[in-house]
Amino acid sequence: MYNYIWWAISLGEPLHALHEMFLTAFSVKFFFYVFMETGAVYFNLYFLIPRILQKGRYTAYISYLALTILITALLIVPGYYISAFFYGGTVKSVYGVSGPYPYLQLFKENPIQSTIASTTLAMSIKLTKTWVQSQRRQQALEKEKLETELKFLKYQFNPHFLFNSINSIFFLIHKNPDMASASLAKFSELLRHQLYECNDQQIPLTKEIAYLENFIELEKLRQNPDLEVSFTTEGDYPDNLGIAPFILMTFVENAFKHVSKHKGKLNWINIRILIKDKQLDVNISNSTTQDERSEVVNYGGIGLKNVKRRLDLIYPEQYELAIQNNTESFLINFLLKLSELEVNHSMQLMA
Repeated sequence: MYNYIWWAISLGEPLHALHEMFLTAFSVKFFFYVFMETGAVYFNLYFLIPRILQKGRYTAYISYLALTILITALLIVPGYYISAFFYGGTVKSVYGVSGPYPYLQLFKENPIQSTIASTTLAMSIKLTKTWVQSQRRQQALEKEKLETELKFLKYQFNPHFLFNSINSIFFLIHKNPDMASASLAKFSELLRHQLYECNDQQIPLTKEIAYLENFIELEKLRQNPDLEVSFTTEGDYPDNLGIAPFILMTFVENAFKHVSKHKGKLNWINIRILIKDKQLDVNISNSTTQDERSEVVNYGGIGLKNVKRRLDLIYPEQYELAIQNNTESFLINFLLKLSELEVNHSMQLMA
């Protein structure tokens, strides 16, 4: 195809080029171009590049490539003599060559130019193909790495939460068996959600809110009476809006973990969740002490470090996270642009 295009441009008539290439004596010259340049192209792509160029031997590669082009062009020239013979003339009469060295003159014209062009074109196609394959492979590796990292962060959080919940129930068994029984029922609901309902990249926002409500009720059962917890939701929560599991949970758990424990003084946690036009606005604040403030401001423990890392991976440049560390309180403000769940997931909800 390359040689045909070359001839068509040279002759100026595509149909006339086909006739000259296949139905006249000049077809011999054409096949010399095709076979010799094909040999040069494949020798360069599958021998010189992998065995010399890719090993960093640049000077040797350029030398061998130049030698390959020269030899190929020299081997093309006999095609002119053979085609002229079948045509019934000489090289000088058929191709208008003058001078004492017709072989050298023919060599310096089309053969050398065409060989350089065909070799360059083939290298461009091969390198482009290799680059595209490399990019696809790199994207696949990055996707696999991202999914693996997300799974690791998710399951790193799960044992952290389970450990805290089991400790809470163990504490209630000795303090109040009835409250322990109620806590165990709440814990079973949380565990069911964690094992069966949050295996997708995104879950319905309504399920995440229900999960938070169960967790808050469990925490309220084991907390002392000096803790006041306020949990309010505002706006509409359609079932087709999704969120990555355990994102909000980490903020809420952090508030319970670092809330102040004043004796004879009110300790408090305020949680407000607002949704408007697919924009999630979460405000979580809690009373704190100086010791707790120094720990939580540094993203104490695994929880907040993980959630910020997950947000960077799942929602790059789609969220805002602001933390205020005041004298007697700690405030987290989280804004997130939600997306709709996939159709198959919405159909499962309807079912």
